[in-house]
Amino acid sequence: MRWQAIFFDFDGVIVDSVDVKTKAFEQMFRQYGAEVKEAVVSYHLKNSGVSRYEKFKYYYEHLLQVPLTEKKLDELGRQFSELVVQKILDSRFISGAYDTIIKLYNSNIPSFIVSGTPEKEIKTIVDKKNISFFFKEVHGSPRKKWEITADIIKRWNLNKEKCLFIGDALSDYKAAAYNKIYFLGIESKDSKNVFPNGTKVEQSVNIEL
Repeated sequence: MRWQAIFFDFDGVIVDSVDVKTKAFEQMFRQYGAEVKEAVVSYHLKNSGVSRYEKFKYYYEHLLQVPLTEKKLDELGRQFSELVVQKILDSRFISGAYDTIIKLYNSNIPSFIVSGTPEKEIKTIVDKKNISFFFKEVHGSPRKKWEITADIIKRWNLNKEKCLFIGDALSDYKAAAYNKIYFLGIESKDSKNVFPNGTKVEQSVNIEL
């Protein structure tokens, strides 16, 4: 099939940075004890691709049972960014990702990044990784991935039967399913398959054009 457009998640799909964010959450909540820390990490891993702000709200409401003000939420977001941004910039590319991005660019097939990372931050990271040139658009939270994807499909007048979403999380799969486009799951050799039975899954990013 000749793809018309490709949608990429970022962490765990373009760069090997999922563990960076896991360790950041662990560091931020270890002061509340082992039980809370383990619950924080477990929820994070089960909800990969979901905005960090949504996770903070869940942690404070359900685990700490402490009111969370907008000021505190912003402070948590800044603290998290300080812990992860440079480490993400230092992270290696997922196997096949960089070559695939170049191949798509050279074949004039538009690529888009649809991430759960805050939009300003993901744009900065992609720019500093020196790969922004290869993407038509880069988007992040607070909009949901399904919403971003739907907006791009509409604005670019794309044929859904010729679009592919590449992701490593259920939020990516759901974005593809909502928009009725193809999906390729990426999993590391150490991770469990989180996708429904029958989902095409690979350990490297390599697609036929």
